[in-house]
Amino acid sequence: MSAIIDFVNSLLWGYVLVYGLLATGVFFTFRLGFIQFRHVTEFFRVIIGSRGATDNGISPVQALTVSLASRVGTGNLAGVAVAIYLGGPGAVFWMWMVALVGIATAYSESTLAQLYKVRNADSQYRGGPAFYMQKGIGSRAMGIAFSICLLATFGLVFSAVQSNSIADAMESAFSVPKLATGIVVAVIAGVVMFGGIRSIANVAEKVVPVMAGVYLLLALYVVAIHITEVPGVLALIVKSAFGFNEAASGFTGGIMATLLNGVKRGMFSNEAGMGSAPNIAAVAVPDPHHPSSQGLVQGLGVFIDTLLICTATALMILLSGAVDYGPDGVTGMELTQNALSAHIGTAGPIFAAVAIFFFAFTSILGNYSYAENAMEFLGLGQRSSLTVLKIGALAMVIWGAIQPVQTVFNFADATMATMAVINLVAILILSKTVITLTRDYFEQRRQGVEPLFRVKQYPELAGKIDETIWNKDVAAEREGN
Repeated sequence: MSAIIDFVNSLLWGYVLVYGLLATGVFFTFRLGFIQFRHVTEFFRVIIGSRGATDNGISPVQALTVSLASRVGTGNLAGVAVAIYLGGPGAVFWMWMVALVGIATAYSESTLAQLYKVRNADSQYRGGPAFYMQKGIGSRAMGIAFSICLLATFGLVFSAVQSNSIADAMESAFSVPKLATGIVVAVIAGVVMFGGIRSIANVAEKVVPVMAGVYLLLALYVVAIHITEVPGVLALIVKSAFGFNEAASGFTGGIMATLLNGVKRGMFSNEAGMGSAPNIAAVAVPDPHHPSSQGLVQGLGVFIDTLLICTATALMILLSGAVDYGPDGVTGMELTQNALSAHIGTAGPIFAAVAIFFFAFTSILGNYSYAENAMEFLGLGQRSSLTVLKIGALAMVIWGAIQPVQTVFNFADATMATMAVINLVAILILSKTVITLTRDYFEQRRQGVEPLFRVKQYPELAGKIDETIWNKDVAAEREGN
């Protein structure tokens, strides 16, 4: 099994996805007129002052926090440490690049998810890549393949990845047996999961802003007490990205190792282009009532995840001097804990353990919410089928807690890469629709009016979208009628 996983990873990551991910991000960055740079304020405007949830869907703020719950997890603490250990300081630079162009990719996929969303039997909004593959491209087979990959990746494997990091941190900080940690996490997660997507959104809305804020405050403290060293660390990151400073950093793995690990861990963390966040973006009631507004919300999520939280972790690690590139050097969560120990003493491992618990726990919840959409697309949205999925996800939480970290990460890389390739192909095929929607949105902004999506202006979409969602009176839609 390990040999098969290694072959898939080598093929997809070494020859397809690294370049495809960057190329797709660059493509949308150019075609959308550098949206992530020219319209920075709009990314925040669609969140500040947005309205609440309705009977049909969740609010834009809840959609952002659920997507951040999934994004902000192992990748932000253990993943950054893995990237630096395997790729050197320069890997952080490539994580930044993936995020910068990834904002345009994340915007595009979530805009499409909003456009092609549907109502399920309970009148709740559902959607995501599988839906725009079937309705936009006309390929249900493509949607089925994607949904199966998403179920494997987010419904099962990623839950194991998150619990693995929680168990490692708890064992290191409190000497708690890994199996015990896995069982406790599974029980707590099960209570929230069985409450459904709305329950997950309510928990994420309360927990995510607090956990991210506290973590960033610690990072600011570390940067402040090492402020004279920060310019040198930033220069080291940039120089190492192009192989100019390997000797100084102690890393001798080569520029390809730097690029590959930066892109892989960057994508694992921010998920731009993977096709994950669009699943919760489709559940939201957009405000303004236009598909592009949810694209902007999810683009902001990439910025917060990588350019803020991942950078915070990277600076704390590199400023600590805790990185050892030798064969006896530690990586993953242990390296992050060692770095925090260097900055705040014995409280470091404890803080890291608590942080990874909340980061990874909310990721487990966010990941499951994505899987529900895949089940809906496959016609398995019944209560009994979802119960089986929940039990499977919780079992993976326990399994992941006792597995070696490299085994879990390798399996996650393989399933993630497969679904990402399918999704990247789909959004490129539908890129013209994204461009048209974007122009419409910002043209209305330039006219000084609140952007609204008017179906009659898009005859090419007739029969492809649920027009009742968009043609209803906007006020009634916001009230959930």
